[in-house]
Amino acid sequence: MADTHTDTIEALILALPESAGSAIYGLVDVFASTGTLWLELVGDEPSGRLIRPRIISLSRDPFRCGNAIPVTPDLSIAEAPRADIIVIPELWLAPDDHLKDRYPEVKEWLRRCHRGGSTIYSACSGAVLLAASGLLNGKAATSHWGYADLFRIGFPEVRFIPEPNILFADESGRIVTAGGATAWHDLAIHIISRHCSPGEALHIAKVYLLQWHGDGQLPFASLVRRQAHADSVVRRAEDWLRTHYREPQAVAGVVAGCGIPERSLKRRFAAATGSTVIGYVQNLRVEEAKRLLESGEMSVDDIVAAVGYENPAFFRKLFKRCTGLTTGNYRRMFRPIYDAARVR
Repeated sequence: MADTHTDTIEALILALPESAGSAIYGLVDVFASTGTLWLELVGDEPSGRLIRPRIISLSRDPFRCGNAIPVTPDLSIAEAPRADIIVIPELWLAPDDHLKDRYPEVKEWLRRCHRGGSTIYSACSGAVLLAASGLLNGKAATSHWGYADLFRIGFPEVRFIPEPNILFADESGRIVTAGGATAWHDLAIHIISRHCSPGEALHIAKVYLLQWHGDGQLPFASLVRRQAHADSVVRRAEDWLRTHYREPQAVAGVVAGCGIPERSLKRRFAAATGSTVIGYVQNLRVEEAKRLLESGEMSVDDIVAAVGYENPAFFRKLFKRCTGLTTGNYRRMFRPIYDAARVR
């Protein structure tokens, strides 16, 4: 993850006169804090900035974007370096403004960046510019629901899906769109999680009080939390299960280890933790599966066996219920992007 990837990630944030200033500067602020701000707040030594954000536009000339917010670009697209990340923030567009007749040089730059290996992200109506560039042809995209008719009429070759918070355009994972007016929050958390680590994304979310919207928070949520309680037997059961959850008969084993009747343990466990014993075992197994999906190329069937299951179909259903994602989509979302590039 991030601690094994020492190079600073280059992120270019596109700014145009139609851009939302809050999204531009929000992304700059959040990205610039990765690897430093959380550690400073908790009293640890910062490890160094993980992402270097820079604002890019048609030229370096200052201008005013949406709501007359001043923007001073760091770079022009003519001098742009190769970047790991390109972000198109929200644009102030009318529901029928398809951008087909504007910004040809920006569209060509986006296509060139994609050919060069950059991963391109859009927030909310930023997907309209991506569609106008042709990069979404034959692919899936999301945006604010208010642009559904624009996509249907203006971009029939794009498969518009309004429901998701984050949507991969195709299997390559190198074009990602985010929907909703505060989509840049979700997108920032996703980008940091994917290019740095899920842990750093959670730190940034806590520092800035960023809220992952809707059911999309499930992939980021920890399924196993220490609950404060005074039941020493249940605490002993939790400790035992954290070590032995992979065993086929984990529930029988923890009952034997605690030395009280199974019914009593299950009742006390639920009262103290809010979880059933079997539910706790399942959560531990899913958390371990998440870690394995994030960190390597082990097959899903091998992961299923490694965490203590014999039936891959059952586990896939359990994983989807707990995380909101299939195992394949979870791996695409959380595997470090530099690992993904290396295996292509």
